[in-house]
Amino acid sequence: MKGQRGRAIAVIVVLALILAWLVLDQAGGVNPVRDGFSRLLAPVQLVLGRLVRPVSDLWQSAGHWFSLQKDYEALRQENLALRNQVILLQEAQIENENLRRQLNYKSAVPALELLAAEVIGHDPNNLLRYLIIDRGAADGVQRGMPVLTAEGLVGRISEVSASAAKVMLITDPSSSVSALIQRSRATGMVQGYPGGELVMRYIPQGDMVAPGDIVLTSGLGGNFPKRLVIGQVASVSQRDVEMFQEAVVIPAVNLRDLEMVMVVLNFAPTGLAQEGGEP
Repeated sequence: MKGQRGRAIAVIVVLALILAWLVLDQAGGVNPVRDGFSRLLAPVQLVLGRLVRPVSDLWQSAGHWFSLQKDYEALRQENLALRNQVILLQEAQIENENLRRQLNYKSAVPALELLAAEVIGHDPNNLLRYLIIDRGAADGVQRGMPVLTAEGLVGRISEVSASAAKVMLITDPSSSVSALIQRSRATGMVQGYPGGELVMRYIPQGDMVAPGDIVLTSGLGGNFPKRLVIGQVASVSQRDVEMFQEAVVIPAVNLRDLEMVMVVLNFAPTGLAQEGGEP
């Protein structure tokens, strides 16, 4: 009973204080009840403010962090898109430069009917023996046709399908090209050599050959047109007891990194049969 009476008195006191607060507020004068409550609650408000402020700051920091993450992801995606655009522009520039070199070369050799082709495959053994191009019989490509770039001779067509063809490179050990030294007009036979080099054999001992000399196709044998660049002499091997001298030749074309080539459509090789059915 005493507990219930105490709670009732407390409720009456609280209601009386609230009623007094309202009446004094309406009167517009000094409100000692409100001021008393303010002084009483001030320490509590201070403590609560100190407790709540870190949580509020943490919440604001979390919101700021999520906003930064969103901005970062947007910038990252934009950067990736811009980088891809730059890569595509660089590829277009490289392709345009390759096409420009081909066009310039076509203008320089109007007698040759050249068909541009893209390299779509290489010798998987990395021995530089052949490559595959995306042109075939449907494009007029035939076995034996020479293949070149603006820099020089690449090889010749060895196999043909409807939409693709295999090119035997001049570095294939079974390849041989009649050649001459541009400076001295010395003649010989350039043959493929394992490792991607070329060897010019059967050069008469009395003919002048020196490192740096340019080697061209001679046209002898009828397998290649005349005056196509084969490469440059790197070294010469000469022995007095031998009838011929030999020269190591570096190909003019970087055969490992070829992307585009040209097929000579209006040249019909005549010497394939004399080479023992060479592909």
